[in-house]
Amino acid sequence: QLTMSLNSSTLLNEENTQGAKRNTECLESLLQTPSSIQNNPLQQLQLASQEVLEKAKKSGRSKCPRCNSSRMFYCYTCLVPVETVPTKEIPTVKLPLKIDIIKHPNETDGKSTAVHAKLLAPDDVTIYKYPCIPEYEEKRHEIALIFPGPNSVSVKDIAFHLQKYSKKGVCFSDDDCSREPLLKQAKLEPEEEKNPNECISSSRSEATRLKKIIFIDSTWNQTNKIITDERLQGLLQIELKTRKTCFWRHQKGKPDTYLSTIEAIYYFLVDYHQEILKESYKGQYDNLLFFFSFMYTLIKDAKCCAGKE
Repeated sequence: QLTMSLNSSTLLNEENTQGAKRNTECLESLLQTPSSIQNNPLQQLQLASQEVLEKAKKSGRSKCPRCNSSRMFYCYTCLVPVETVPTKEIPTVKLPLKIDIIKHPNETDGKSTAVHAKLLAPDDVTIYKYPCIPEYEEKRHEIALIFPGPNSVSVKDIAFHLQKYSKKGVCFSDDDCSREPLLKQAKLEPEEEKNPNECISSSRSEATRLKKIIFIDSTWNQTNKIITDERLQGLLQIELKTRKTCFWRHQKGKPDTYLSTIEAIYYFLVDYHQEILKESYKGQYDNLLFFFSFMYTLIKDAKCCAGKE
């Protein structure tokens, strides 16, 4: 069963009248029915103040500080906030691992939620436009790909399956395992001076720890070209728990369990935090939905107004 898709691009005005009506009813019921309120994750988020977005909405479109294009909230080409949204007023989220987003070349920049991840977790997120993607083969023991399929495993089983990748000989000597991670560790954690001997002795356990997760940013129908790329073969594939999307650009004919890219990233991290880090979740990654939740409310209100008229 396919439990998710990284959909980011069905135009609102491309939806047929029936689809738009269904979405409106769905959005309204989410917020009006008491039992549904508890099931709507966007109501429970612990977010930074969205006052900066409220102000930007009132003042209208603004210039991108880099390319001078007229945009609302952020420039999806330069991946920076517009002039009316000062960077210091946007929350920054620190992630427990690195995220690569592989974007389909036909995926329209302005409709993708992948940019939200880059804006809110700039140090931990990299966006690549297919076919320009990294070679992952040598790091297979510390990388996983979010994609549902016959060979996908659940988040809680990641450590067990990565261990098997290590045993297959991806990393088979102390020299191979310890040198490069030591350099990378020095870059990522300069404040923590570690004993080199400790690093070498723990190198084998390090090899089974997830360090990077890959997401594909495309409509479900476009995904096949990317997922069959030889550079992604042999990677551990992870399937998320089933959740319902709140995305307003829902793909016509697809179930509501197909998530937008930012939702998929958020839900993966919540599961990872609880099931791999074994820590209680207290909203640490909620601000990844800072833009998404604001735009959701904006569009819901617009649909309600259109309905009343």
